[in-house]
Amino acid sequence: MKKLYSLLLKSYLGPFLLTFFIALFIFLLQFLWKYIDDLVGKGLELSTIVELLFYSTLNLIPMSLPMAILLSSIMLFGNMGENNELLAFKTAGVPLLKIMSPLIIFIVAVSVGAFFFSNNVMPYSSLKMRSLIKDIQDTRPELSMKPGAFTSNLKDFSIKIARKDNHTKMLYGMMIYDHSNHKGNTIVTVADSGKMYISENKQFMVLDLYSGSRYEDIDEKASSLQNKRLPFERHFYQKETILFSLDGFGLKRKDESLWKDHYQMMNLSQLQFTIDSLGQRLAKKSKEIPSSLLFNNYFRREVKADSLMYSENKIIPLNTDSLFKDLRKESQINAIDLAINFARSVKNYVENTDNDLETRGEWLSRYKIEWHRKYTLSFACFILFFIGAPLGAIIKKGGLGMPVVVSMIFFLLYYVISITGEKIAREGDITPFDGMWVSSFILFPIGLFLTYKASRDSVILDISGYFAFFKKILSVFKKKK
Repeated sequence: MKKLYSLLLKSYLGPFLLTFFIALFIFLLQFLWKYIDDLVGKGLELSTIVELLFYSTLNLIPMSLPMAILLSSIMLFGNMGENNELLAFKTAGVPLLKIMSPLIIFIVAVSVGAFFFSNNVMPYSSLKMRSLIKDIQDTRPELSMKPGAFTSNLKDFSIKIARKDNHTKMLYGMMIYDHSNHKGNTIVTVADSGKMYISENKQFMVLDLYSGSRYEDIDEKASSLQNKRLPFERHFYQKETILFSLDGFGLKRKDESLWKDHYQMMNLSQLQFTIDSLGQRLAKKSKEIPSSLLFNNYFRREVKADSLMYSENKIIPLNTDSLFKDLRKESQINAIDLAINFARSVKNYVENTDNDLETRGEWLSRYKIEWHRKYTLSFACFILFFIGAPLGAIIKKGGLGMPVVVSMIFFLLYYVISITGEKIAREGDITPFDGMWVSSFILFPIGLFLTYKASRDSVILDISGYFAFFKKILSVFKKKK
């Protein structure tokens, strides 16, 4: 049996490595397609591109590994079923689970390795990749402009464009806020179109604007706000050129510690520490709300300087209706206005506090989701093996035809359920545990069912068997009639 087990492992390693690198390559192409606009035309060195591809490849391993395990398992056992090797094993009295036992040990080892990889390697590679992508995006800001969104990569300037012609490099519907005087949005330039390029001496970024106007608020000093006028200056132009110094527009690596507190850049111990800290702050904030409402809003009091001494612990019951009726008409109106202002203040406080608690809860959920993700990756490898191996034994088709189709269906099912559960958990509708483990809860029974059926030589994928089943049902109905 040892020789047979070694042959099984060797037969499995080939398809496993092949499908793993194919899946990794496909996901890497998807990554490049997503960030192609940020990479092209930046004048990046080859070492920078290789570094980015290396760290992005490490981040794509968790998605490629379950796919490779599923597909290679279907291929191996499909080939064995097609060549009657499984039949020979079962004829010799070797059950399916015993045939799978060396591969189960191998998959357990891969799952454990995937856990340590997810916990120790991925936070580091994510930190390196995210920081490098951000540094590349800040290089050559004219290439990273997105229609309908402001770009603040240029120092002291915010630029918004309506659309961009990638062929002519023309920018249309431009709006530029000049913050160089550090007084807010007091200088605004709009243009029908424009073009941004680097000067011949490579020292300046040149922005040519066409058919536009420039608005500038004039700061007029006055003794009071009521006497202050707010004049502005408007200037029309057919063409105007703005120069930006290129100092700092090249690729410069920033401090990576700026992203170290992100949940994707942490291991289990760091995530657990952050979860405990955020949970304590959230609980403390929730407990402070009732007392804050009572003492700062509901039971306000005004203490005048010439008022008599009073006891803070003494509560005097008062009839508010009689007190209100004893007031003069003007005082009653003032009291009502004051009460309305207090009510509005309480409403604003409750709304702002609710938004603050919701935001804190969302961030706490994200850290919990990332904590569970460390384990779900390893368990997914184990589950998908128990789906792929019996499926291959049932369909009895090897190669890259039917196994690829079936594996893609189950992998998409796993991926869609995982993404949906994670999204619902982030919104707070379900707990992070339920959201991250829902795919495992659904697919694990399917894997057990398929393993049971394959060990019993079931033909659940044989269409003729279903036709025979429905024929029996129809015959029963005919006899009753």
